[in-house]
Order: sequence, then C-alpha cells, then structure tokens
Amino acid sequence: MGFECVSKTDVGLRRKVNEDALLVRTERGLWAVADGMGGHERGDVASSRVTQSLLELPAIDGLDELVECAVSTLQRVNDDLIELAGAAEGQKSIGSTVVGLAIADGQFRCFWAGDSRAYRLRDSQIVQLSRDHSMVQDLVDAGMLQPEEAEGHPNANIITRAVGVARELRIDMVSGDAMPRDQFLLATDGVTRLLSDAELAAELSTNAPAIAARKLIDTVLARGAPDNASLIIIKIL
Repeated sequence: MGFECVSKTDVGLRRKVNEDALLVRTERGLWAVADGMGGHERGDVASSRVTQSLLELPAIDGLDELVECAVSTLQRVNDDLIELAGAAEGQKSIGSTVVGLAIADGQFRCFWAGDSRAYRLRDSQIVQLSRDHSMVQDLVDAGMLQPEEAEGHPNANIITRAVGVARELRIDMVSGDAMPRDQFLLATDGVTRLLSDAELAAELSTNAPAIAARKLIDTVLARGAPDNASLIIIKIL
C-alpha cells in the first residue's frame, strides 16, 4: 500500500514548551502522536520517550505482531516513567497520552491511552476511531452528561489513562479495513478541542493533506491555541 503523509506541530500561543511528540514511519506503515500531560513537569520527556520507543521497534512482519510489539514497548516505557518520577524529589508523575496507527494489507490497527484521537475519513464522512480516556467521556457514557456539553466542561482536561501514571497501563485497540483514498487523522487535544468533527472533515475532504494540515493548525492558532497542537494526516493512495 502507498501512503501520502503530512505531520505538523506547533507550540501554541500560551505554552513555552512543546510537550507533544510525533512518530512518522510511513515506510513501515506506523504513526503516532503523544501529548505530555499538561500541568505535569517533564511532559516533553514523557512524550519523547513514547515516540522514541516506537521509532526503535525491531523489524516485524505482520500487522498484529507489529501492534503487539508496540504495546509491549509502551508497557516498558510506562514502567520507566514511573521509576523516573519516583527518583525525582517532589515529582508526582511524568506521563503522556499516545494514539498510534498501523496500516498494512488493507487493514488498520489503532491503539491508544488518553485523549489524543484517531479519525478515519471515507467518502467525506468522518468517524472517531478512538474513545477518549477522560472524566467527561466517562460521564457521557454513563448518561450523566450530553456530548455537546463535554468540550466546555470544567473537567475536560482530566484524563483517566496515560503512559507513566499507573503501574497497570491499559491500552485500547480497534481494527478495521483501510481502502484507497481513505484518510486517517491523529491529533492531540490541542487540535480537537478547538475544531469540531465537521470542521476536520471539511478540511480533509476539500484539500490535499499538506494544505489541510496547514489550515487546521492555522485555525487553531487563530482561535487562541491555549495548548500545543499536533497532527498527522495519512492518506492511502
């Protein structure tokens, strides 16, 4: 399978450090974005360790085998970050979200922990593949909060899973088919909190990936960009 891939990251307008990190291994059909946890020191260290660990995966045949190896590697990074936090005086945790995507032979596998998201666009219709590991998403799932109330909720930034914050790292996975002209989007919450699914779909549907990536980040900046903003667009040729 052939791919067209574009990645983009911006520190935003209020943060001094970019705690997002990107993995682009198009030749292997593997991509990921990681977001160092806001409000936690050394979030950039955590996100960089996540993406670096995936960058260093050994050569592996088979889509499921690749994803299994990626998840095992993230488990080891989780242990390392917990140990690193324990060695730092006064450090509560050093953590990062992660959302990864692997594609081969007409199939995709998506894996994640946290609220960085994955989407698939097909025939101008966008579907969120990942489910946020967040307090407000749990409230929505329990019927205690309407979906339209979630984005503006005061606890919207509280996530319930991330690499490096608990001894047991639970990573969710979904799979499906991947067809020519499908587009996949991986993005941190610095993007998805400021852009609706409809806006994401409109840009991806009407522009080439490079133009769509630039316009999406420009829109985030025009709306104040209170957080780092990062995305990867993958189009199957």
